[in-house]
Amino acid sequence: MDVLFYLTIISLGAFIGYKELFSKKLSMKLAKIQNICLLFLLFLMGVKIGINEEILKSFPTLGFSAILISLFSIIFSVLFVRL
Repeated sequence: MDVLFYLTIISLGAFIGYKELFSKKLSMKLAKIQNICLLFLLFLMGVKIGINEEILKSFPTLGFSAILISLFSIIFSVLFVRL
């Protein structure tokens, strides 16, 4: 899909939220709906990763890179906070 479409949808949602066109009761339900949709999207991403053999084969390399990035982020964050 086109990026302009996504930006339009986000802008429309922001406008509706800014104008408070939803009641407070519905706003509270929206948080629950948002969490359910997020979990569903994460599930679909997991399914897509599980189907892709290339990604599964590269997990050891990806995991090692993720550990290195995490460690360096933690180490340098602690160092810069101490300075």
